[in-house]
Amino acid sequence: MSELRESTLLSNDDEKKPKVKVERKEGEPTAAFKGASWAALVVGVSAYLIGLFNAGMELNEKGYYFAVLIFGLYSAVSLQKAVRDKEEDIPVSAIYYGISWFAVVAAISLMAIGLYNAGSIILSEKGFYAMSFVLSLFAAITIQKNIRDTQMAKDAN
Repeated sequence: MSELRESTLLSNDDEKKPKVKVERKEGEPTAAFKGASWAALVVGVSAYLIGLFNAGMELNEKGYYFAVLIFGLYSAVSLQKAVRDKEEDIPVSAIYYGISWFAVVAAISLMAIGLYNAGSIILSEKGFYAMSFVLSLFAAITIQKNIRDTQMAKDAN
């Protein structure tokens, strides 16, 4: 009998609460996707920088890995913009498009070459830097996409 009352009370409480539906414009990413993208960037960059700060390498080595991270983030966002512009028939010069691709390949290559030649870093640390680097690049691309999609959705309405 008490079970019947509890289920009745629960269903009555659920009926009284109006469900709030978040209005989202057509083509706009969900808040969850935006939040996950920002969280991935914060986690990736923070992990990379904390690892770099705590690393027992020379200051010039730390500077190299920091510069590669910044270069990688910028070049990934630039490439995402160039690719998206071309896809949407927005004029992109061939030189800018080529430089964007070159910069991403160069950043990834510099990271790979640096980690391969780093004798003072153990293999698990190398994997840590590589994974946090890739996560950060992916998150930066995703955030750029989210910002652009949100702006396009606002402009469309």
